[in-house]
Amino acid sequence: MRVISGIAKGKKLESLSLEDLRPTTDRVKEAIFSVIQFEIEGRTFLDLFSGSGQMAIEALSRGASFATLVDHSLRAIKLIKNNLQKSGFTDKSEVFNLDYENFLKTNQKTFDIVFLDPPYKKGILQKALGKIAKITNESGIIICESSEDEKLPENIDNFYLSKNFKYGKIKTSFYRSKNGLKI
Repeated sequence: MRVISGIAKGKKLESLSLEDLRPTTDRVKEAIFSVIQFEIEGRTFLDLFSGSGQMAIEALSRGASFATLVDHSLRAIKLIKNNLQKSGFTDKSEVFNLDYENFLKTNQKTFDIVFLDPPYKKGILQKALGKIAKITNESGIIICESSEDEKLPENIDNFYLSKNFKYGKIKTSFYRSKNGLKI
């Protein structure tokens, strides 16, 4: 696993070998950032199911102003902190060792870009999406990674499903505000 582009390009990141952890592949990561490449600079990024932290680190490398990384696994949190230090982004990030529900209950911030990649086919993504719209800025983007056959809603509060892309058995879905920037 590596940082694909930006100021930390080429930095190698560590990953855990946990049963539930499936890091986003470089192919999928590159595709996601190709879609939002002109919308990252100076924006805040939330990685709600961080795992290794690679998606937030990629966003920071490409110019995001700040990233919030959340994971419930203490092993993942240690890995995230190590990867942030290796890539030089500890001062542009905060890390929370919480499950997504507790983070969403206590969080007071809003975000420009939100990335969700929870365990597949457990209903977690659908539960989280309803709450995520409330903390995403009006010009923001919600990005979901799921299994190709997982059903996602067409609308979440003021956000609509603007694009889906499939990469083998993986699907990425992009939600945008009905009032915000439409691309």
